[in-house]
Amino acid sequence: MKIIVLVKQVPEIALVNVDESSGRIEYPQGPGVINPFDSYAIEEALKIKEKNGAETVAISVGGKQSEVALKEALSLGIDKAVLASDPLFENSDNQAVAKILAAALAKIGDYDLVLGGKQAVDSDDAMVPAALAARLEASQAMFVRKITEISDSSITVERTTEDGHDVVEVGLPAVLSVVKEINEPRLPSLKGKMKAKKATIEQFSAADLGLDAAGVGEKSPSQVEKASNPPPRPAGEIIEGETPEEIADKLFKKLREDQVI
Repeated sequence: MKIIVLVKQVPEIALVNVDESSGRIEYPQGPGVINPFDSYAIEEALKIKEKNGAETVAISVGGKQSEVALKEALSLGIDKAVLASDPLFENSDNQAVAKILAAALAKIGDYDLVLGGKQAVDSDDAMVPAALAARLEASQAMFVRKITEISDSSITVERTTEDGHDVVEVGLPAVLSVVKEINEPRLPSLKGKMKAKKATIEQFSAADLGLDAAGVGEKSPSQVEKASNPPPRPAGEIIEGETPEEIADKLFKKLREDQVI
């Protein structure tokens, strides 16, 4: 079995600012951190590897800073890392990223399972795994909280829903996004860190993947025209009364006036 793990390097969210005058997002200097949800995908790949045997490959789309996330994946026990990096890929939206990843997976060759975190904390739209599955024409199950069974041809999972969970069996190859309830990510060992430090990350350019500017980078299907900070939360209102019943009555009337109920 070959497992591909989607990994993204994201900025430290607390340090991201919006320049109100230009409407541009200002990202902090430095390499950033591995997307927290991707850590659960890495851990699940490693658990499958330890239980069933598998070759594991971490892949990312981005600049040189993305090597930090890939090195972390290697330090945890992932076997190989691949980086799709090219100036043409800069400012790609999520559909473009899925297109780049699909081209990279075609170059990597046969695989059985693709795992990714449910979403990236910078964009928060949870689109890439599903978009990738569509491009690969592969089975998919999103927001997986547990993998219950794996065979040579299928995988059975518990998929989180608003009301609980569904048990779903999908054929392989498949793309899964996972939620944090699925496991508890491990920490890298000193030996793992030293091994990752010496490891070589394979790199794919746009030319390597047979891609041009169409549909990626600045030619992505969507572009952010302007960003702004959320409006400040309005001040709260204290409702007073002599008795709890009076307060409740005033609250009810207030909610009716504001058309909340």
